[in-house]
Amino acid sequence: MPASMPKNRSTAAAGRKPSRKLALLLAVLLAAAIASGQQRRIQLDDLGKVVTVSDPQISPDGKSIVCVVSRPNFQENRYDNELVLVDVATGAQRVLTVDRKDVGSPRWSPSGDRLAFAAVVPYAKEKDGTEKKEDSSQVFVLPMSGGDAKKITNAPNGVEQFAWRPNGKDIAYVTSDDPPNQKEIEQHNDSFEVGDNDFLATSAVTSSHIWLASAEGGAARRLTSGSWSLLKSALGSPASPISWAPDGKSLTFTGQEHPHTGDADLTTLRILSVETGEIRKLTSHKNFEGYGQFSPDGSQLAYFYRRDGDFNNENEVFVASVAGGDGIDLTGEIDRNPWRALWMPDGQSLLVGANDGTQVSLWLQPLKGKARKLSLGDVIPTYDYWIDATIGPRGEIAFPGNTVSSPSELYYLASPTDAPKRLTSFNQQMTALRFGKMQGFEWQGPDGFREDGMLIYPPDFRSDKNYPLVLYLHGGPQEAWTMGFDGLGQLMAARGYIVFEPNFRGSDNLGNAYQRAVVNDAGDGPGRDVMSGVEALKKLGFVDESKIAVTGWSYGGFMTTWLIGHYHIWKVAITGAPEANWVELYSFSNWGTILRYVFKGSPWVGGNMKDYVAQSPITYVSQIKTPTLILHHTADPIVPITQSYELYHALKDNGVPVKFVAYPVAGHHPDDPVSHQDVNRRWLDWLDQYLK
Repeated sequence: MPASMPKNRSTAAAGRKPSRKLALLLAVLLAAAIASGQQRRIQLDDLGKVVTVSDPQISPDGKSIVCVVSRPNFQENRYDNELVLVDVATGAQRVLTVDRKDVGSPRWSPSGDRLAFAAVVPYAKEKDGTEKKEDSSQVFVLPMSGGDAKKITNAPNGVEQFAWRPNGKDIAYVTSDDPPNQKEIEQHNDSFEVGDNDFLATSAVTSSHIWLASAEGGAARRLTSGSWSLLKSALGSPASPISWAPDGKSLTFTGQEHPHTGDADLTTLRILSVETGEIRKLTSHKNFEGYGQFSPDGSQLAYFYRRDGDFNNENEVFVASVAGGDGIDLTGEIDRNPWRALWMPDGQSLLVGANDGTQVSLWLQPLKGKARKLSLGDVIPTYDYWIDATIGPRGEIAFPGNTVSSPSELYYLASPTDAPKRLTSFNQQMTALRFGKMQGFEWQGPDGFREDGMLIYPPDFRSDKNYPLVLYLHGGPQEAWTMGFDGLGQLMAARGYIVFEPNFRGSDNLGNAYQRAVVNDAGDGPGRDVMSGVEALKKLGFVDESKIAVTGWSYGGFMTTWLIGHYHIWKVAITGAPEANWVELYSFSNWGTILRYVFKGSPWVGGNMKDYVAQSPITYVSQIKTPTLILHHTADPIVPITQSYELYHALKDNGVPVKFVAYPVAGHHPDDPVSHQDVNRRWLDWLDQYLK
């Protein structure tokens, strides 16, 4: 073998055998060379084996962490979840749940002797006569000393979220009400009044309210009622959690005036007295409040509020006295868009997380003074409009994190000054794969912005060769590309493409001015940002300018469709769930009415229609010549599939090569493993068809 040839030649010239130390060194080098030769590029099936870690919770004694571990199950087309207990000192693991559907949301009792969690219960009629309408998520309590978990809720419409009372005797939970016309529905009169909800709605949206159940089970007590609602949410999502005061006499929640999803901007913090039922507002704000959390001593509340009450601005973390008042803006100087804030045990600071340039950063923000960024090395906390983290009794921190070459694992910091320690190796199989190098890329953009993004190179990249370039555009736009594991990006790089993931104005990683620069400029300004990045990249000399693709999902799909209608350098395009027509989106989407903040009013009022039309990619469809793949879910409430139907017919009628693939499932992103893998396969095949 080549690795042995220099050794043989050198020892023959010296007339003696190699020393033991030299032989050992050469053996190590030989093993490394063999291992390198055995490594292969990532393939589509490899992504289908990725294990996901989420929702870690440190035990009250700080000795262990429970988390949700999810594995794809292609035979049943679902993700199988289990709760896993991880010992902090040794990393030893113990599975706590077996064969439970959609298990999640583990929450320790205050003393740590029990663990509550949510799991889906099949349709059944309960012993008390309560009849669930369908499979529903209920709360279970598991004794940690041994024994079976006990179901303690019988909410007919399922449990959306829950929280232990500090006395450990009760659990508060949120569930939706029955429709007010339930009797008429049972008599087949299921007509309903439409409000600010999506066009897929088949029944009236009902309010969600708080109930109180004993941790031992039994009849629950309703705590709130009315035509208003808690902020609509689902278990496992970045809901606005209910939070108990330390004395257990009150709790805080986020309420909205109407239960319709289109009214989710009308949210304010409220405090409920559990005994009297009295509810009071905390601040003078009228909207955009959420994520309230009592301080450890119960004297203050931390909460999110949009800077200056403007939807287009960053979230800020405010801290206010429970007696009332707006409080102080704690994170304005960080100038980032926080998506998590957790009290530290001493009540004198909060752990705050946000996109930060090409990183996801955590800061320790004291109540007085400047924030200090934690040193996380190459570990990136998991982020999806929510930074998934937990704080222990002595200020320990745990979070799911990833690196460029490793999907999510559980990480632990003994204190905010310590480096993260990886506790799990669920994705150890990834070490056998060769990944493309990923690095940040900066350029001088238009309008004075210094901009950034990510580059992923093919594993065998050489700077003296030319490669096809694929732009991969993020959603949001209040989102950003950051360093970390990027499955689809690595798959594209493994096919021999340079992958460019540019951030553009509207992204939430470079400060408030950059984030709000997209207001009433949805496509043109961000488009110029992206194109300036492409020009900067061309100057590096390794881009094949005849083979450039543009791709993206959601707002990335919007940007893709905008760019192929305004610039003509593209060989091929892929647009997933594209926002092609803002006027239609305003009326059909479950969040569309929020566009009145972006476009400065409803399209149906005054002269606002012209802005919606001018900034809709469908307006410029006659200029599109690029072969385009369209992907969409039929029951997408966020970006209705009507957008893609309109785009498909417009491209087809203009003679543009187009393929439109629909998935007969709900949701905005492919949330089942089969659809997810099929999206990636079609994505790669479409690129290969035109770039290879």
